[in-house]
Amino acid sequence: MQKIKHMMSILIMLMISWLLIGSQAVESYLGQLKSEAEFVYKPTQPLLAKIKKEAEERKKEPQDAKVDPVWKATPGYNGIEVDIEKSYQSMKEEGEFTESRLIYKQIPPKVHLDDLPPSPIYRGHPDKPMVSLAINVAWGEEYLPKMLEVLKKHSVHATFFFEGQWVKKNPDLAKMVIKAGHEGGNHSYTHPDMAVLSEVRTKEEMEKTNEVIESVTGMRPSLFAPPSGSFTDQTVKAARQLDMYTILWTVDTVDWKKPSPDVLINRVMSRVHPGAIILMHPTEVTSSSLDTLIKQLKAKQFKVDTVTNLLNETRIISHKATDQ
Repeated sequence: MQKIKHMMSILIMLMISWLLIGSQAVESYLGQLKSEAEFVYKPTQPLLAKIKKEAEERKKEPQDAKVDPVWKATPGYNGIEVDIEKSYQSMKEEGEFTESRLIYKQIPPKVHLDDLPPSPIYRGHPDKPMVSLAINVAWGEEYLPKMLEVLKKHSVHATFFFEGQWVKKNPDLAKMVIKAGHEGGNHSYTHPDMAVLSEVRTKEEMEKTNEVIESVTGMRPSLFAPPSGSFTDQTVKAARQLDMYTILWTVDTVDWKKPSPDVLINRVMSRVHPGAIILMHPTEVTSSSLDTLIKQLKAKQFKVDTVTNLLNETRIISHKATDQ
């Protein structure tokens, strides 16, 4: 009997010890959960508040396309706003605000280029940090290979406005340009003064050029650059009827006058601006200046791309989106 009592006492002691140890483990576990919950909660609220604050400061309203009294048809530009939920999801694991992890959504304007009456285009949107090289090609084929090499080196795409009869004489070069990822535009068939042509002749020049470019390269131009920049309202309307915009420029290299490379580069860099269309031709001076010119344009934080991409409404977003 005494032995049974002794064993019962030992069992009771063991049970009490087990309960005490278990209680401490449970308490420790609950404490850990509470600590983790506080860790998650504390950074979450300030992080979300920070993202919302940044969203308010960085929001940009879209801008409609319009016909400017001086610059004529001007494309619209998307607005942007921070996607708060997606931005939060991209940062919540670290629990800290990181500017480069902000995720944006673009808001399109209500009025687009297609909604405007026929009007020439001299530039892209003045808030868009992009410029385009508009290269009119009616001669100078000997300089094209080197220009293409430089453009490839810098991962830059340009818009080449082809004269129709030049394409017919140089189909391989025209195909080489398009195969390299550049854009092909219409520069008339015989390089006439478009301002003095009849409506019939105007359309003939455009249509014949489109046909030869399409037959050689497989692409149909959506842009028309009048030779020497000479045009009338009739020219612009005829191009629009053929689903083309009439493209001019805001910065002229005047490369056909054979300036020195330094003069050409300084002329461009002293006049360049967001949305600029830079006119050039395949000449010796352009060929030798192109590498430095592209480097300097990029150094000024300009993206260099085709005219079509310049005219689209997509907003270029940097990490500091409020600057764009």
